[in-house]
Amino acid sequence: MQQITLALDWTPNTNHLGFFIAKEKEFYKEKGIDLNIIDPSKDNYQETPAKKVELGKADLALCPLESIISYQTKSKPFDLIAIAALLQEDLSAIVTRNDGSIATPKDLDGKIYASYKARYEDEIVKCMIKNDGGEGNLDLTYPEKLGIWDTILNGAYDATWIFMNWEAQQEGISNKNLNYFKMKDYGIPYSYSPVIAVSQKKLLEQGDTYRNFLSATKKGYIYAKENQTEALAILTKVVPKKDHLINLEKSLEATIPYFGTQDWGHMDSQNVTDFLNWLAEHQLEKQELKPDQLFTNNYLEK
Repeated sequence: MQQITLALDWTPNTNHLGFFIAKEKEFYKEKGIDLNIIDPSKDNYQETPAKKVELGKADLALCPLESIISYQTKSKPFDLIAIAALLQEDLSAIVTRNDGSIATPKDLDGKIYASYKARYEDEIVKCMIKNDGGEGNLDLTYPEKLGIWDTILNGAYDATWIFMNWEAQQEGISNKNLNYFKMKDYGIPYSYSPVIAVSQKKLLEQGDTYRNFLSATKKGYIYAKENQTEALAILTKVVPKKDHLINLEKSLEATIPYFGTQDWGHMDSQNVTDFLNWLAEHQLEKQELKPDQLFTNNYLEK
């Protein structure tokens, strides 16, 4: 059995369902893979999933595509590359408390934004504000990542970035309580998140192993679409107690359409190009990159 460690981008949630199904149904075992899944709660996000891959503590990481760009363009580049996207469309959004003071992004001027400190995150949110007619004058703060959602709910801070198919599916949460602003609605062509990332060197050395891993993972995601009752039961077992207020059934319903079918995992070059062009246009990235430097579909089933 080939042992592989996958570092999740968050504690287990609906985005990760295919991995847990493939593990429980022994799809990985059928491919000769012993998958170990770790999540940020183990070290309270002291190291990001991508960092764990760079340090050799994990073989694969889940991260947004922007992390791939960041690792390839930092002062000491690391050969991170994306080999699959979990979702075929961006399901994230900026969320704010609906207290009457923030109706659209421009109202975030002067408000406190709880940031995950991703490389482009703060500037993306500022651009959203500007595109809505504001100044982009955010008051930025960087709390512990796993506690950020609670700081919005308890009113400590005004806004942050969430997944619409996860945090927004919490019991008692609705548009009456919160406002949601999607990137695409404010002129920002945000790309894939999360993606499965790996070192290009390791990918070339163990291509068959990763091809088998993706095949089993795809089988897990398709199984979730075709067996939603069983998928929900498996999800319920792996979600941590801290997320007991998330309505898992609604979360699954909100996510299933974006897993794709036979095209699971595939990334579109134009999607990535649009994001790269946007970063360049706004001078957020000066290095010229092409989509095929950041991702490959070559290890996915045709």
